[in-house]
Amino acid sequence: MDFTFWGTLAAVVIVLGLIYRYMTRNYFYFADKPMPFLKPVLGIGNLGPLLMRKRDIFEHFRWLYECFPNDKIFGMFSMADPIYMIRDPAMLKRIAVKDFDHFVDHTGLGGDAEYDNPHMLVLNTLVSLRGNKWRDMRATLSPAFTGSKMRQMFALIAECGERMVDFYRGECKRDGGCAAEVELKEMFSRFTNDVIATTAFGIEVDSFRQPENAIFTLGKAVMQPGGLVNILKGIGYIFFPKLMVKMNVDFLSKEHDQFFRQTVLETMRTRQQNNIFRPDMIELLIQAKKGNLKHSTEKQSEAESFSATEESKVGRRSHDRTWTDDELIAQALIFFLAGFETVSMTVSLIGYEIARNTDVQARLHEEILETNRALDGKPLSYEILQAMSYMDMVVSETMRVWPIGGIVDRLCVKDYVYDDGQGCRFTIEKGRTVMASVIGMHHDPKYYPQPEKFDPERFSAENRRDINPDTYLPFGIGPRNCIGSRFALMEMKAVLYYLLLNFSFEVTEKTQIPLKMAKTPSRIAAEKGIWIALKPRVEMS
Repeated sequence: MDFTFWGTLAAVVIVLGLIYRYMTRNYFYFADKPMPFLKPVLGIGNLGPLLMRKRDIFEHFRWLYECFPNDKIFGMFSMADPIYMIRDPAMLKRIAVKDFDHFVDHTGLGGDAEYDNPHMLVLNTLVSLRGNKWRDMRATLSPAFTGSKMRQMFALIAECGERMVDFYRGECKRDGGCAAEVELKEMFSRFTNDVIATTAFGIEVDSFRQPENAIFTLGKAVMQPGGLVNILKGIGYIFFPKLMVKMNVDFLSKEHDQFFRQTVLETMRTRQQNNIFRPDMIELLIQAKKGNLKHSTEKQSEAESFSATEESKVGRRSHDRTWTDDELIAQALIFFLAGFETVSMTVSLIGYEIARNTDVQARLHEEILETNRALDGKPLSYEILQAMSYMDMVVSETMRVWPIGGIVDRLCVKDYVYDDGQGCRFTIEKGRTVMASVIGMHHDPKYYPQPEKFDPERFSAENRRDINPDTYLPFGIGPRNCIGSRFALMEMKAVLYYLLLNFSFEVTEKTQIPLKMAKTPSRIAAEKGIWIALKPRVEMS
């Protein structure tokens, strides 16, 4: 009995020792590097306040950025993994642009051979792909997001905006012309869902009059999962993505995966069989599969948004790769997910800022009125929307204050010698992650005086020249920036145009000021929602 007891105890001690050794295997990684680093907590590294719901995502990454204010780079830990945090915008640009070949990939979901799964849609999205496969897909899709393609799709988005306005005008009429109190994230999720349905799938839905339509239900289930299993799955994909892939845990449920595939494939088949053309994402995917999606040689004539990203040489390279249906469907998936969540949250935050900054709203409304008068009954066009300078200033400033992509990350794919020219020199080994806090940089008073103040004037034609573009990263940086920035900007500006032409955004008792984010590690969401009143600007008849 004694032997059994001591033998069992010894085995337990050995197992616990091995677990401890594994969990702390990298905790001295930065000890021989010429940089400061945060001491990790066993098992969670430096993510404790986030995982324990003591800070929201914005707060946590601002805190990380401010830990070593006098250093260009420092170390931290995500669980047991060492992470290089870059604070210097010039060094970040060198890594993400000039030395891009060393940092081609994102950390997280692997599209390399070790974690490849040709049938799991989430692994085949542009965000997840790696190496040459990513390069080829970026080059394939890049022509789909040029200004000329945006012009073709604009009418579809405009229809969604006008239909949304008609719905809320009807709601106000039923209430005797009174203001309609709305939760902006819910409202704009329905709008972006309609936009995605029509531009990505070629399906006409009305998420305001048909609140439980299949596309909207899918988006909510995927991006706002309920139930313990789905929540754990979401957290797993954020913090242990490779493990989730290795265990073959799909991001989508079988039901959602099947619905998504059938919707896209059936629409593509119908179009090709009946020779139907529609200027949307399905058409672009059909052309991509045929290898007919090419960059336009037409010179861009319209004004460019300050926030819009430029395509690099990677997006203009040629290749002879043939894409499978799964690989193309995956691009429709990421277009859907990004539009449903990120765009709707960003435009909700724009609505919040203009509701509480009435002077900004008044000036924006005046620009919209002037534009509407100049149209003289003609429909709004992409070029005219692009020319609205104050609109662009308001959108740009909101994305500075509230950058939904709060961090940028890159995976080192081959050993890289970091040298800041001031004596800090060492090697970042292949397989290590480099990150930068976008939210921290956007709120650094060194780059943006009075960073907490919402001030669209920062982005006026006179003032924007004072902004270091390397410190403004709402859509990321370098060749792996957001490919859909023009589409997202067009979508947000269009809905603001139609809404503000017809309604004012007003603060109510339910409006939380200052707005606080929910302390959740898995998604950015307002603590108590984003509530405002839509008040009709003209008397309803």
